[in-house]
Amino acid sequence: MAQKINLIVILFFCLQPMLAQQKIPMIRAKSLNVDIRDAGILQKNYWIIDSNTKPDVYPTNNKNKEVTFYTDLDSISFTIEPDKKYEFIILVNGKDSAFTQIIYKPSFLDILKSGENYNSNDKREFPEFSFQASDNPNLIALRKAFNLDSIAGKGNDVSQILNLLHWIHNLVPHDGNHENPFVRNAISMLSVCEKEKRGLNCRGLSIVLNECYLSLGIKSRHITCLPKDSTDIECHAINMVYAKSLNKWLWIDPTFDAYIKNEKGELLGIQEVRERLINGKMLILNPDANWNHKTPQTKEYYLENYMAKNLYILEIPINSQFDLETGEKGKVISYLRLLPLDYSKQKPDKSERKYLNGTTIIKYNTNNPDLFWQNP
Repeated sequence: MAQKINLIVILFFCLQPMLAQQKIPMIRAKSLNVDIRDAGILQKNYWIIDSNTKPDVYPTNNKNKEVTFYTDLDSISFTIEPDKKYEFIILVNGKDSAFTQIIYKPSFLDILKSGENYNSNDKREFPEFSFQASDNPNLIALRKAFNLDSIAGKGNDVSQILNLLHWIHNLVPHDGNHENPFVRNAISMLSVCEKEKRGLNCRGLSIVLNECYLSLGIKSRHITCLPKDSTDIECHAINMVYAKSLNKWLWIDPTFDAYIKNEKGELLGIQEVRERLINGKMLILNPDANWNHKTPQTKEYYLENYMAKNLYILEIPINSQFDLETGEKGKVISYLRLLPLDYSKQKPDKSERKYLNGTTIIKYNTNNPDLFWQNP
């Protein structure tokens, strides 16, 4: 019996340091509203205490910086390091305990920077790019139905590109909550939008605008911009449009009526914007960029947050043509994906999937930006 008691005493004293290390700090509060100072920036009433979520996680993308929680009674601070969790309890009115945690989470821009590198020596093969000629009967019908020559105007190609961008942005609202119509060409989708008083999601808008450019002999593709996180189903689609007078592709976004310039006032392409984001170089968003004429866009949100997330993987159709994505039996649609070297899913080089409607989707992978961005 004495030996058992001695063993219990020994275990108690051995466990004391461990128990002390595991003690979670506690702060008090009466109000549920909390101010947070993150990397020197104070955010008033930014956090609401939640005792039901365990843990209630506050993510910060400011590593090696101090984060402070201020309740109406107390405060607590931590200097945040990657791969560490900072836990504490907020005791509300002396009875409700909110288990709270601060973690470091890389910003979308940090994630994009990790995908900076490509491989220009990647020789994996894919079919040649093609652009449907403006004398295609469907494109002629589109051009005439909507008087696109008049809308584009008689200026140079850059002026025409921007005029068409503004026109489609004003004509069809963005609606990200609904699928696009089944028949996915400009004539059909614009007719459905007018009849049903509805909009299109970003992909639908970029498909319509792409076909409008093709109808005027302007080389264009819609391009899908994807995040690194494969579980994140939210992506964005815009257009890459070739300005022959500038000998380059341009960034054109019909959802936000957006285009990008550098400090010299020169229009930029998607590749240039991505590189400048990664390297911290100046980017100028057109001041009238907006969502549905309701929400003005800022460079900080649109480029450094939203598009930084969605510029990690880029995907384009091999063939740019009228009615490309309307599914039907026997139809084959091919895409090329540009993958950064640090992306974990590089294989297979070519994947193929047949859908219930009989359409086959083929996707090719490359790490070679020179082939992906080649001029027409």
